[in-house]
Amino acid sequence: MSIATIVFIALALAMDACAVAISYGVAMKELRVRAAFRIAFAFGSFQAFMPVVGYMAGLGVRRFIQDYDHWVAFGLLAVIGIKMISESFSLDGAKRSTDADHIPTLLLLSVATSIDALAVGMSLSLLKVDIIQPALVIGAVTFAVSYLGTVLGTMVGHLFERKMEFAGGLILIAIGLKILYEHLFSQRPLP
Repeated sequence: MSIATIVFIALALAMDACAVAISYGVAMKELRVRAAFRIAFAFGSFQAFMPVVGYMAGLGVRRFIQDYDHWVAFGLLAVIGIKMISESFSLDGAKRSTDADHIPTLLLLSVATSIDALAVGMSLSLLKVDIIQPALVIGAVTFAVSYLGTVLGTMVGHLFERKMEFAGGLILIAIGLKILYEHLFSQRPLP
């Protein structure tokens, strides 16, 4: 899998965390660097860890579904993408009521925003992609995007929150279609 594809996957997965980070920023009203770092670290760490967990789970089932693994990968990415697009139209108050100093809430939101990364890790396992590089890239990109989202949220977050989640969903669906195309119609991967 190319580094460009990994970065696009990381960006798509980070949109959920970014939307929540923007909510944190909106709730803060003015930037608190330490809180922004804590938010970014929590989201980035969980986004890096969950694909590894999904990858390990995928190793257990890979041999049973290797003949149609590209369909499973496409299905998982498409479902995640559709879920993200749907959520972009209904961001609820639970995501908006945030307090960076309340660690249990931050950890709960970190897990919630990284569930999609678990499914992507399983997809990568089925596609026989080594997980170390994608997990590190996903974590680093999520950290950066979450930090920037918190900063952006303190400035004009209410304008972008829904658009970020929608864009992330579209990117995941496009990557799923690319994987499907490569396995069905092409002998060489798309860039």
